[in-house]
Amino acid sequence: MNEIKVNAVKLNQETLEPGHDRLTIESLTAAAKKQIGARLCPSAEFEAKIEAGAAFLDQALAEHGGIYGVTTGYGDSCTEVVTPDHYRDLPVNLTRYHGCGMGAFFDDETVRAVMIVRLNTLSRGFSGVSMELLRCIDFFIAHDILPLIPQEGSVGASGDLTPLSYLAGALIGERQVLYQGKVRPAAEVLADLGKRPYQFRPKEAIAIMNGTAVMNAVAALAFSRAEYLADLSCRITAMNSIALKGNAYHFNKRLFELKPHPGQALAAEKIRSALPAEAESAGIIPARIQDPYSIRCAPHVIGLFYDMKDTLRAFIETEMNSANDNPVIDPETRSVYHGGHFYGGHICFAMDSLKNITANLADLVDRQLALMVDTKYSRGLPPNLSGTRTSFAYNHGFKAVQIAVSAWTAEALKNTMPASVFSRSTECHNQDKVSMGTIAARDCARINELTAQVMAASLLAAFQALDLRLKKGELKPENLGSAEKTYREVAAFFTPLEDDRPLDEDLRKTVELIGERHFSV
Repeated sequence: MNEIKVNAVKLNQETLEPGHDRLTIESLTAAAKKQIGARLCPSAEFEAKIEAGAAFLDQALAEHGGIYGVTTGYGDSCTEVVTPDHYRDLPVNLTRYHGCGMGAFFDDETVRAVMIVRLNTLSRGFSGVSMELLRCIDFFIAHDILPLIPQEGSVGASGDLTPLSYLAGALIGERQVLYQGKVRPAAEVLADLGKRPYQFRPKEAIAIMNGTAVMNAVAALAFSRAEYLADLSCRITAMNSIALKGNAYHFNKRLFELKPHPGQALAAEKIRSALPAEAESAGIIPARIQDPYSIRCAPHVIGLFYDMKDTLRAFIETEMNSANDNPVIDPETRSVYHGGHFYGGHICFAMDSLKNITANLADLVDRQLALMVDTKYSRGLPPNLSGTRTSFAYNHGFKAVQIAVSAWTAEALKNTMPASVFSRSTECHNQDKVSMGTIAARDCARINELTAQVMAASLLAAFQALDLRLKKGELKPENLGSAEKTYREVAAFFTPLEDDRPLDEDLRKTVELIGERHFSV
């Protein structure tokens, strides 16, 4: 059996089974990247559970009626009664009138994650949907038919109605999809594959759309990426500490036993473990007794992620393994519950928190780079880390890179404004308090992108600084500790900067490798 490594967590499985497996951030990320498969649970027991919900809904409709979104209009229109001969028209119209999304489309990984999350939540068995619907979503996942889902248009309650309408619409053959690298009408792709467009039963469109799958999927991927960025910031800090002839005692184990935040201590350990073993004794003499805060206090900044990660993970994973549409159809108690489980408050809080933490990582590493390029603070490194053999007068090294890093950091920090406090009353004041979870998750994903760019530039600069010290004989390879491995990984594709040259392609390559978790941390 294959072992897939994602964020240092080993998944001893080849296939994720919604309906059987509990979804985790790691398993979802692996499936979204197509590192493991994803298929609907094939057991007869699971099928019986799903069909029990659909049968109970049919019975409740026949005996009682009065079920929101099945016998009524949607939202504020719930006072409008739909006659039985239009029960199947109602869900189709729901997908159509929500076709108003704007902005860029979500990337392939995110769309896969959205479909898997929605399949998993519907597989809880409390949505009143049929196995046929679940098999249709499973068919899209298995054949990598990716609906084009615009990013903008959700307030996060009643869930992700507008973006999820693009999944629902694609199932019935009415939207555009990406299939085998080409954008095509969903109906055309389904016809080529010998699959008829799906016909919704009562409640099935709202079961797909009235939930948190989009914000939840974006949040899970954002968490996974942020975890690696936190680890990478520890490694970059270690490299910069060595390059700046820093004081390794700032990361002493005993020091962090005296203020025992576990995540802070873990960050210090990660930095300490990348330094040479003799750094605290006689191997490397620090230039000053105390380094600036961006070096000295790095564990205190980075450690916040490690201290919060279990809470953030619990919010994200509980959401993706829950029934979160409305109404909830419970065949076990034979009840229909009209509630608000579509509300994405936990995801919004997690993302508002995570984007603050991640942007602070960008700000930390940005400040470290500012020390490296400034001869007043770089402790003997050349101006702007230039490796020129001619003249510093017209060779400016990493000067513009530092300016760009400052711009990316500023944009990341700007996006940390909490989204939850911008709740807007919508839909005739029926949705009068909304979560804004999808906007928070998108903000977090954007901050991750910007932070990865900051990390890429800082990694190249740290490599340049170490390379300059090595070439001057101020350092020996054994003085690099385990950070030498990361140094070698950069050296494999990046030529040390001597006379000025454009660095954009090097930066893009580094961002790409960060996305692939290429660098040792």
